[in-house]
Amino acid sequence: MSSARLAVDIGGTFTDLALEHAGGRTTLKVLTTPHAPEQGVMAGVRAILATTGIAPYQIDLIIHGTTLATNAVIERKGAKTALITTEGFRDVIAMGNESRYDQYDLNIVLPQPLVPRSLRLPVPERLDNTGAVLRPLDEAAVRALIPVLQAEGVESIAVGFLHAFVNGNHERRVRAILAEALPDIPVSLSCEVSPEMREWERFSTTVANAYVQPMMARYLRRLEADLRGLGCAAPLFLMMSGGGLTTIETACRFPIRLVESGPAGGAIFSAFIARQCGLAQVLSFDMGGTTAKICLIDDYQPQTARTFEVARVGRFRKGSGLPLRIPVIEMVEIGAGGGSIAHVDGLGRIAVGPESAGADPGPACYGRGGTKPAVTDANLTLGRYDAARFAGGSMRLDGGAAHDALRSEVGDKLGLSADMAALGVVEMVDENMANAARVHAIESGKTYDGRVLIAFGGGGPVHACRVAEKIGIRRVLVPSGAGVGSAIGFLRAPVGYEVVRSLYQRFSTFDVDAVNALLDSMQVEAIAAVEPGSFGAPLTATRTAYMRYVGQGHEIPVPLPAGDLGPDDVALIRAAYDREYARFYDRPVPGSDVEIMSYAVVVATATEDPGPVGETGDLFTPLAVAERSQMVRDTVTGVVSEWGIYPRAGLAVGARVAGPAIVTEDETSTLIGPGWSAVVNALGYLEMELE
Repeated sequence: MSSARLAVDIGGTFTDLALEHAGGRTTLKVLTTPHAPEQGVMAGVRAILATTGIAPYQIDLIIHGTTLATNAVIERKGAKTALITTEGFRDVIAMGNESRYDQYDLNIVLPQPLVPRSLRLPVPERLDNTGAVLRPLDEAAVRALIPVLQAEGVESIAVGFLHAFVNGNHERRVRAILAEALPDIPVSLSCEVSPEMREWERFSTTVANAYVQPMMARYLRRLEADLRGLGCAAPLFLMMSGGGLTTIETACRFPIRLVESGPAGGAIFSAFIARQCGLAQVLSFDMGGTTAKICLIDDYQPQTARTFEVARVGRFRKGSGLPLRIPVIEMVEIGAGGGSIAHVDGLGRIAVGPESAGADPGPACYGRGGTKPAVTDANLTLGRYDAARFAGGSMRLDGGAAHDALRSEVGDKLGLSADMAALGVVEMVDENMANAARVHAIESGKTYDGRVLIAFGGGGPVHACRVAEKIGIRRVLVPSGAGVGSAIGFLRAPVGYEVVRSLYQRFSTFDVDAVNALLDSMQVEAIAAVEPGSFGAPLTATRTAYMRYVGQGHEIPVPLPAGDLGPDDVALIRAAYDREYARFYDRPVPGSDVEIMSYAVVVATATEDPGPVGETGDLFTPLAVAERSQMVRDTVTGVVSEWGIYPRAGLAVGARVAGPAIVTEDETSTLIGPGWSAVVNALGYLEMELE
């Protein structure tokens, strides 16, 4: 009996599916159904099973990623949430750290908390920074809140007490009291969601988890039931923001860890491709229907971070969003996708995004009621898409509607034809993505010299050459299945879980026994979260400490040795910190003590070995012959000329294509710009190079 593994990624415009089975891999795109996302998922599952002839019971594993949690926070469509907190600290999530993301904006708009002040409910209790009880929890005060919660119709509750990251007993007691009277209302505890110091970030993360928990739990349970009703008995795993997979039970408890699940899958996909091809330094470029995601990958590992912002009120402005302290793959994400809407701003400039037409109504050319021009409309007007063959012929695009939308919304306002308006839209969105990539590299202290751009997503291969030119990259790789790269990335991700705890230490007074006890308990917790989904696979554990010189405001991650730490390891860890600090800031600070703020333990199944890759450099194949041609306007020169069209399925290993040309496939198209050439490598990937 054959078996299969299925991955599903819900995006803002399309839902992507990838099914790996004995006969190879089958991919599919279907329109997302925003009002009931599980309907789009199930439509896609039925379609891909019908295409392959695989029965539902033959699926061994289902992996899912979704943007629903992110969208709920951005659109403020989560549950009515209350926050129970320490008396005197009800305004922590409103005050933040009192920083301003724009020091000189007198009319600055700050992100509003997800919980209004009337539902931020204080109770008497207090712990000190070591977790010792200064004031016992007033249980009567907690019980007195129950009628208030019932009267207000609260649907979810967050609990965040001062110093609960050291001692969570008060928070757990509050949950027990609430469960007696309100058994159907979920309760999120800061000591479980984000057990780290810095109360603003901890409270904000806990509130966000509570805010999305009812919606996400309902959705995941509906999807699970629908899959079971179809006959799929396979376990359902969720992609987390940090790049690991988790069970549906854990995802229902901590849905905030899913906020960047789709983009994380894309980064895992790029890292796997980099390992396959032996590319130590790459730039992952994932352009979908709603957003573009850019991630730096070094030594086959994506950059990671401990903090993330969601729902920024200042576009691309750090500090203008709600802080989340969760494990996350670090990337820059901007509103630049195929559905991003183009318009003329108040200064008479063409602007693109961040608003998106999404799947409903979609770009004007979709013929679903959309009237505003999107990037897809511009690409179609420039000749980059064939209206009759878009998405493998499953969607016929309306070129006239795209032309009219560009003319009325952009061209007429600037005295441009629809064609030139389309050129301006595409050039602007390419510059937006290139600029985001430049900023990301600068903030990471890195450059693009010698890097290879890995392009995927429905729009990534369409825009890759031009973005690469703008940031100085001369090589682009488009893997097979690029149109659904994030979904394929889900199939490459390990089952894993990260536990983070704070325990303040200084090297001058380092308590080895206390740190070992903490790390051991963290590893036990992580293993308990991973084992149910590991299916007996061997597990690996990595440990990291976040430390800084005494008095500094930001920490640097430093790997810790395996096994129990001994007195001799303290000096080795200190030396490792000095090396890392010098790598970031040129030189260490001699004579300064170092403080460790928190620890992380990641337990995961082993990463898949991509295996050896054959060579294609010595293969000589004459230039491929185009199947047909179409007129395309070049965005660099504005000149219209004939570009050859090459179906990707017809290009064998070693096949060579000289630009300008378009390589077509069902989920995307790859544009090979003038001055670029491409060859199909031993894996069937398109390797493009600027001559």
